[in-house]
Amino acid sequence: MHIIRVKDLRKKYENVEAVKGVSFDVRNGTFFALLGQNGAGKSTTIEIIATLKSKNEGEVIVDGAVLGKDDDAIRKTLGVVFQYSVLDKELTVRENLAIRAGFYNMDKERLRTRIETFSSLMDIDAFIDRRVKTLSGGERRKADLARALLHSPKVLILDEPTTGLDPKSRKDLWELIQTIKTETDMTIFLTTHYMEEVLDADHVVILDEGLVKAEDSAENLRLKHASDTLRIVPKDARLSQALKDEGIPFTWKNSIVMVPLKDAFEGLSIATRHKAHFESFEIVKANMDDVFLNITGKELLENGTENPR
Repeated sequence: MHIIRVKDLRKKYENVEAVKGVSFDVRNGTFFALLGQNGAGKSTTIEIIATLKSKNEGEVIVDGAVLGKDDDAIRKTLGVVFQYSVLDKELTVRENLAIRAGFYNMDKERLRTRIETFSSLMDIDAFIDRRVKTLSGGERRKADLARALLHSPKVLILDEPTTGLDPKSRKDLWELIQTIKTETDMTIFLTTHYMEEVLDADHVVILDEGLVKAEDSAENLRLKHASDTLRIVPKDARLSQALKDEGIPFTWKNSIVMVPLKDAFEGLSIATRHKAHFESFEIVKANMDDVFLNITGKELLENGTENPR
């Protein structure tokens, strides 16, 4: 069931402990997400699993192979798209793939077949014979993905894969990743600070300052750690008094009354009872930004930095 198992993983750099006893399991064939701001320990964890960095303590098992003993087997199981491209910019995409194929003793016929697969799946024909340095951000990401998938890995690791991409390229890349998962049933392991990228994850681990703070499906985390909100534009002060009289908790935000809800039906009931006192209302569904804030006390911003509260 579990293709990756991480137990009590620790990594220290001089006086800084980047990973502080992290444990989690990744089930075979699922979409797993490691969520946290930059500096949370996500990339360090990935690099240890991928055999690129040593650990100080803990255990990592990938498809039955033990880190530190069976590293070659682990590398064959994983395909990794790193946060920053590892392609040789002076070579063409085809040349980069050919070099990578040599690491797996892949003959020319097998390489040709794999390139044909990528061409039909991600349309790389248009730029496969161009130098990497001439590619757009979206094209380069497709080339990175082709490199990671070249040896047909069981697990595709995506370390902040959309960093630096424009919105359209991000959307296109995710559509491609979803297609790959659907057609191959490959395990997808994502690290990200973009909330919308984890909404479809089967399992989410929230990492903060090198520690696991919470884990569950995205929907269960939302239900446990955040609430929907009734947002009301009041006509006058009578609305706040009416809410106080009923003992309904609320806050003000930019002249808007914010009421935390148990569910959407509670919001409808409150709005119906007090409709004479407001101009308009809306019920806002809790999202992963709210979850992260409530669990860690920090907001995740678009650039991945945190905003302590």
